[in-house]
Amino acid sequence: MRAMVTPKFGGPDLFEEQDVERPTPGPGQVLVRVVAAGTNPVDTKLRADGSFAGLEPPVILGADVSGVVEEAGLGVTDLAPGDEVYYTPEIFGPGSNGAYAEYNIAAANIVARKPASLSHEEAAAVPLAGGTAYEAIVRRLAVRPGETVLIHGGAGGVGSFAIQIAKAAGARVLASAGAQNQETLKALGADVALDYTSDDITETALDATAGAGVDAVLDAVGGDTVVDSIAAVGTFGRIATILGGQGDFTPLYVKNQTLHGVLLLRERARLDEMTRLIERGQIKPVVDEVLQLNEVGKAHERLESGHGRGKVVLRVAER
Repeated sequence: MRAMVTPKFGGPDLFEEQDVERPTPGPGQVLVRVVAAGTNPVDTKLRADGSFAGLEPPVILGADVSGVVEEAGLGVTDLAPGDEVYYTPEIFGPGSNGAYAEYNIAAANIVARKPASLSHEEAAAVPLAGGTAYEAIVRRLAVRPGETVLIHGGAGGVGSFAIQIAKAAGARVLASAGAQNQETLKALGADVALDYTSDDITETALDATAGAGVDAVLDAVGGDTVVDSIAAVGTFGRIATILGGQGDFTPLYVKNQTLHGVLLLRERARLDEMTRLIERGQIKPVVDEVLQLNEVGKAHERLESGHGRGKVVLRVAER
């Protein structure tokens, strides 16, 4: 099968198109013909040096699949050849196999049926970024109707889903992004769009809540963002980060706030829950660009620029 292989850790120019052996599904697994593959910032980290995740080159990266079941392994009864599916494959460890290839194998219990209303390119933009946003907003922060939520990095892959999910939960949403993405924030449903290069986000958050502070924050930026957000969050408020944080966390416990670290675990149930929101029109992936599989290096350059909007998707095959 055709695959874009990372022969050694390093820059985005290292990808090689190779003909590699097509995997065979074992018990409880499915073989999926990949139609489209999403790209994510974690892919660039694994490409640069995936040793922290137990990877050893050569490796096939890619954490989002949308495609068609080609073969079901022994014991799989709820998926069959011809089913259109989407999911996030396992990308850590020596047994991982990524989406930058014509075929992918995965445990059947992490594979969900693709939303009928989405194209494969759209569906490939959902599992990792959308699942992370759903995990943070719905399960960890448990956002409720009437609450106010602040989302840092609202125009990116995770942030663009988080705005829509928080709105679907009935929240008022403040979201930050660069100057070039202010209209994107508004189109996604943000009640207040903030330019992180010029706006005082904490002051705006306090003004928007009559000084009480927001109920919850999602940090999709990293660095000092969590610590800087503590002052914008009310007493007993909640903060979730997908990238960790740095700095003095003392004010967090003084205000009895809760900090959640979010690392997505693979499961079908979350995708099925998201599919219902997608089919109701409450969530729509933002696909900014679709490239061919052999243009994956260009996609990684875009990801590493830090100024993306929505998702970059790779077209692997025609439907």
